[in-house]
Order: sequence, then C-alpha cells, then structure tokens
Amino acid sequence: MEKPKKEEIHSRITELEAELEKTKYNKRTQHHIGLVKAKIALLKDRQIRRASSKGKTEGFTIKKSGDASVILVGFPSVGKSTLLNKITNAKSPVGQYAFTTLTCIPGTMTYDHAKIQILDVPGIIEGAASGRGRGKEVLAVTSSADMVVVLVDIFTAGSANTLKKEINEANIRINERPPDVVIKKKAHGGISLGTTVRLTQLDKETIIGMLKEFRIMNADIVIRDDISADQLIDVIEGNKKYMPGIVVVNKVDMASREDFDKIKEEIHPDLFISAEKNYNIEELKKLIFNKVGLMKVYCKDPGKKADLDEPLIVFKGCTLADMCNKLHRDFITKFKFARLWGKSMKFDGQMIRRLDHVLQEGDIVELHLK
Repeated sequence: MEKPKKEEIHSRITELEAELEKTKYNKRTQHHIGLVKAKIALLKDRQIRRASSKGKTEGFTIKKSGDASVILVGFPSVGKSTLLNKITNAKSPVGQYAFTTLTCIPGTMTYDHAKIQILDVPGIIEGAASGRGRGKEVLAVTSSADMVVVLVDIFTAGSANTLKKEINEANIRINERPPDVVIKKKAHGGISLGTTVRLTQLDKETIIGMLKEFRIMNADIVIRDDISADQLIDVIEGNKKYMPGIVVVNKVDMASREDFDKIKEEIHPDLFISAEKNYNIEELKKLIFNKVGLMKVYCKDPGKKADLDEPLIVFKGCTLADMCNKLHRDFITKFKFARLWGKSMKFDGQMIRRLDHVLQEGDIVELHLK
C-alpha cells in the first residue's frame, strides 16, 4: 500500500482541525472530538517523523553543562542574542535583521552560586514543529533543555501563543505535569478501565474509542486525574517532555503605557525587560534560577564543620543518589550511609542508609563511603 504523501498528510490535518474548529464541545460531541483529536495526533506524529528523517543538523549538538540548561526560543529579531550577551559570558553576534544567529550558541549565567547554561538558537518560524525552516533542529535542542524562555518583544508580543503552540507540537509540555494515568498493554481481554476520580471531560466509550485509534485493543488502564482528550493522547504516545517555562517581553523601553497594559492583558507575561537598557535583567536571572527549580545543599566532611560558603546546586526533589552522581560517578557504588542536618530530617545528624532519600533546601550532608 502506497504511503500518503507529505501534502496529503498536511491536507488531512487541515481538514480535521477545521472540523474541530466548527464542532462545539458538549456531552454529545465529546466522543467525536476525542476521536478526531486522536486522528490528528497520529497524522502529526507521522509528519514530524518524516521531517526528522531529512535535513541537516550541523551546529545544533550542544553538550549540556553547568547546573541546569535553559533555552531562549523566539521568532527572529526579538533580541535573543542581545539578552544572551547581557546575562552570560557569551558573545553572540547581534544584528538589526532576521536570522543573525545561524547556529546554537551557549553561554553561562552565574547566579547565587549556580552556573546555568543559556542557549541562544536561531529564531523559529510558524510551522517549525512540522519541519519548516530549521525548526526541527531548534525544537530538538529545546527538548534537551531543563527550561524554556519564550522571548517576544513589544512589537510581536501576540506571537507568544504561536510559539507556545509550536513548542507543544514538538512534544514539549511547558508548566504541566504528567497526567497520573497508567496503561498496561496485555495480550487479550479487551480494555479494563479503573478510575479514582470522577471524569468530567471523557467517558468510558470515548477513552476506549481513542485507544483503538492507536491500535490498543487490550489493556488495563488506571486513571487518577480528571484528564482531557489531549492528555490521554499524551499518555498513549508516551513521548512528551515536561518542563518549566516563562514568557518574557523584551524592548519594553519602546512601549507606551497603552502597549504595556494591552500586552499584559493579552498574554500575561512573567516579566517585562529591556536587554538593551539593562531593565529587569537581574530580576530575570532570579526568575530563571527559581523557575528552573534549583536549590542549595551543603557538603560536610566527617569531624569538620560544613562549608556554608560553597553550596552544591541541585534540582528540587534531588535524592542522595542524585547528589552522589553529581559529586563523582563512583560515589553511588561506594556509598555506605549519610548523616544529615536540615529540613528533610526529623533530628539533626540522623543517619540515612537509603539513596532514594529526598533532600530539601539548605540540607547539610555528610557522606560516608566504603
């Protein structure tokens, strides 16, 4: 059987999206909408896989470094390179025309003892997720980061929603958590569905119908969140990356009071800045540090005081195993126990032998190795 051509896939996606647009959501149309969304997801996955099998990727392989990695995503000429130069040690080329940056340029931002890698990539264009321009390479770099900064300027602030849509279609979920849904496929027995919450957006018939669109005929499913059709598709596909993100509006020095109020109302940005005039640059650094989810813990040698001047920067939710890995790759195999002081313990100096113990901000850790 001949595979559908790229144009045919795009045309079919357009038809189905138009159908969704004109279909008002209610209890009666819920099932139909769920199936249409499943069909669109399958077609877009095929479209992205086709785009990923072609094209060049030179200059987009960047080794992660530092305590976290953050990517600047925006349309051309919104000031990403200027911003990178202001908040890091990078020297990214700056010009007053589109596509000054032609490759991925890294810089290191230092804030509150943390070293955070900031990546400046070429401006993306609408349709990037499906392969237009060099969008697939840019969004591939995005998926390897720990956080996204969506950068717009006061002239193109409305494009923030378009950018977020492109990022979403590249299988990246900003400021969301994975739905609490478990799907276990089995050889026979049909679909067995169990829920621990009342489902208000999907019924059993719709869930089973959507699963069948994805050729899942036999499975045990447990749902613990009131999920939408889109969230169910995310779980079925199992290829989504969840990460924090912020929307930043640049060139605010050129905005009138009316522009400022209108943008604030339309897109609810996290911060207004001017990279050129250094306005709110320190506030942006603080926001990135907090939003990416970093915290400080302290190391202590046995018999000595803790070094409170040089914290170890780790992600919130870090375990003793994560900390050992960050300090030295051999520490996990050599781990005997740890003594801890701080919020994660019932009392100071408590001995912990479990590597899955979760640390908290400000904890002091004394590692004992074999």
